[in-house]
Amino acid sequence: MKNASSASVFHSYLPDQSVLSNNQLYDYVDAYQIVVPSSKTISPDSLAKAFFSSDSKWIKGLFELRNKVVAIFGLKTGKESSRQNLPTSYQVGTSVGLFKILEKTENEIIMGENDRHLDFKVSLLAQQTGNTNSSITISTVVNYHNWFGKFYFFFVKPFHKRIVPVMLKKIAASPDFVGN
Repeated sequence: MKNASSASVFHSYLPDQSVLSNNQLYDYVDAYQIVVPSSKTISPDSLAKAFFSSDSKWIKGLFELRNKVVAIFGLKTGKESSRQNLPTSYQVGTSVGLFKILEKTENEIIMGENDRHLDFKVSLLAQQTGNTNSSITISTVVNYHNWFGKFYFFFVKPFHKRIVPVMLKKIAASPDFVGN
């Protein structure tokens, strides 16, 4: 059996089980999924912790550059959260970096932010796919408010499409999930 670090990430559809698949229309939708060998139920809190701990130096650098550039335009920037001061429980209404926790179910956490140029939401969804496997899906939805939202996301999208699969592989390799 493959270990999580060698498992494949594949582009997927927005899962029907996601809170985000509520028949709302979005300007942009994507989803990436990976299957991990884990018989343990993955909680939304442990998934969020792994998400916020999964960045690489190059990803962190891109977010720092993003924050510097968008601050010029008066857009929201997130406070940097170190791995040491991440919450152990992610409650609706709290913020971690750029992400505000919007909803939480027994197997999904929805984070996002609304700004004057666009709104975005990210879903972290874990599902048992058998006795020995779980799937983890990161879905992103975006709604533009104006031309600047489209313009902004035009430049963000190529980075987003590279960053999310890298983060998903790191999440899947988290010792909290693998082999449990």
